[in-house]
Amino acid sequence: MRQSRLALHALALIGLLAGSCPLRAETGAAAASALSVSIDDFSYVDTSGEVIDQTAAHQRRLDGLMRRLRADVAAEPRYRLVLPADEARIKVIGGVQKTSTLVQWAKVAVIDAGATRVLYERLYTFRGDNDEAWDHAAMFLSREVRGALAAALPPEATATAAPIGLAVFEFELEDTTAAPASGLAGSDAAYLADVTRGVRDRLAQSGRYRLVDTGGVTAEPVKARALRDCDGCEAAIAQKLGADQALIGVIRRVSRTEYTVGFQLRDARSGAVISRGDSGLRMGADYSWTRGEVHLVGDRLLEGGAQR
Repeated sequence: MRQSRLALHALALIGLLAGSCPLRAETGAAAASALSVSIDDFSYVDTSGEVIDQTAAHQRRLDGLMRRLRADVAAEPRYRLVLPADEARIKVIGGVQKTSTLVQWAKVAVIDAGATRVLYERLYTFRGDNDEAWDHAAMFLSREVRGALAAALPPEATATAAPIGLAVFEFELEDTTAAPASGLAGSDAAYLADVTRGVRDRLAQSGRYRLVDTGGVTAEPVKARALRDCDGCEAAIAQKLGADQALIGVIRRVSRTEYTVGFQLRDARSGAVISRGDSGLRMGADYSWTRGEVHLVGDRLLEGGAQR
């Protein structure tokens, strides 16, 4: 019943949208330009019945989700983000409903106003109502929406899309064991080099990316292998190198046989996080780092469809 209420609410939004704006196909020069996209502010409904008033927190988190979604779409040169009040070929609308303390539903629709049809319409559930849960939901919804937008591109736009210039920085080690060695041990450096090489090879072979050389970078966070702690400075460094995006990765050693692998991808111009992944706790010796990281990047970034 709760799912139905949110579905009907979002469908009503779709109906209002279709009735309030002209729906006609673009022709001529407009069709050859970037695909115009507008993203309406999502609605939010709290039917959880919780005593604590979280209106302000919910609005802040919803605003963050909208900023993330718009930044990710705007970072793709094949799309032209316009204001919701303007006429756009593609319109993205949606709503979120909190149904209980730990469960929220999100309804998203992508509408081709030119063809008067719904391209994409899904109802998702996500658990949790904190910044981390909303961040994960924003990343997932962004990926799904961008996938739907890519499907709306004309074949020639997809076929001629240039590879994305990507700066893949050397992977870093965060050692959380009781007594980490002073500095980076030789064996650890060798394993990290293998991880970096494996990820670069995987991305280059995909054909989606054009790797940008980072070997001559002299910025201190790069030399110190501390990009994970520089608050996104890798984006500006990558932009100076002529890259479109920047990727950093971290191996976190929990014990001698336990570790996690993770990566983060940013747009070089805006600094916005486009995609990130974390494996969760894994078991294995140091030589298994490469296999874990390459699999994570392939699963979350390549198969997940992260774009510019």
